[in-house]
Amino acid sequence: MNILIDARLLTRGNISGIEDYARGVINEMLKNHKEHNYAFFWSGIKKVAFPKEWRLENVSCIDWSVPNKGLDACIRIFGWPTIDNVWPADVIWSPHFFLLPKSKRAKRVITFHDLSPAHFPELYPLRKRFWHWQQDYKKQAQNADHLIAVSEFTKDDLIHTFSVDPKKVTAIHSGINPFFKKINPENKELKDFRIINKLENPFLLFVGTLEPRKNVPDIIRAFNILKTKEGCEHCELVIVGKRGWLFESIFSEAEKSVYKKDIRFWGEATYEELLYLYNSAHMFVWPSLFEGFGHPPLEAQACGCPVIASNRSSLPEVLGDSAILVSPHNLEELSVAMEALILQNDIRELYVSRGYENCSRFNWKETSDALVRTLEQV
Repeated sequence: MNILIDARLLTRGNISGIEDYARGVINEMLKNHKEHNYAFFWSGIKKVAFPKEWRLENVSCIDWSVPNKGLDACIRIFGWPTIDNVWPADVIWSPHFFLLPKSKRAKRVITFHDLSPAHFPELYPLRKRFWHWQQDYKKQAQNADHLIAVSEFTKDDLIHTFSVDPKKVTAIHSGINPFFKKINPENKELKDFRIINKLENPFLLFVGTLEPRKNVPDIIRAFNILKTKEGCEHCELVIVGKRGWLFESIFSEAEKSVYKKDIRFWGEATYEELLYLYNSAHMFVWPSLFEGFGHPPLEAQACGCPVIASNRSSLPEVLGDSAILVSPHNLEELSVAMEALILQNDIRELYVSRGYENCSRFNWKETSDALVRTLEQV
């Protein structure tokens, strides 16, 4: 079978959940399903080089130096180009809902990670809303031959929000990057990392794009409450992630905190920094308002870090009883959970143990195998 992969989301080399999903699935797909031929649509002006490890005998690369915004306009207005005319694809798989014209020959399969743009358009800036409109993701979902949802929650959302035929959607859980794992606390590199970055005190960790959907201001507000509790005075908060849209309220909330000297904005972290941060943090806090899956809490669990997360959207499905689930806007509930993980070691160890057990359910090989089976059936 000839599988064409629309890999445009990877051409900028970004680190985020969707890019991690695409890389994780593709790596296992190329490793374990050599019976198929693959081609990658690798378009863009400012793009990273096509990965050397993907340059295999059964892999082709359609490398176009074309601006993707201009390409989107051509596709939307003229229905051009049909990239399966360049390479004889049987099926086209898109790891995200990038716009493509409908093919007369190849089947189209799209992975949907969440429908937050449909439910919370006000949480996105105008330019992002324009991009969502241009991609026409609702029509893409309805016109595709099949959809992959990264959770049962997202599958149900596609069915009910976009009126998609349930037979046309397959829920396949994402995996976890195997790079994230528990490190011996006496590891020299880990100890040096803590010393160099002055991480001697217990700290709460958040990882994610700084945007309204991640609910970071409420983490800061709950942290303010925590700091008033006896035994929690020395705790710090480390916020990791690049600035997204409408991020100003996050910095404003931190600036007005009486504990602002104990709140650190790390910026975007490398994979190695994330590994050490997960292994160093006393807890991982993620009261997100809406998620289609949720990679960071699982990465934290794989590193032995207990998790507090929102009880909304996909997170109860993905985390179950392996994390303390709270109502995201309930500051008292959130701060009480933080306090428990600081002061009660038995509760902390319970959620460390449950976390290890939970994250073992997710791996990229199983995700990739299920995806390839779906592509074959389509």
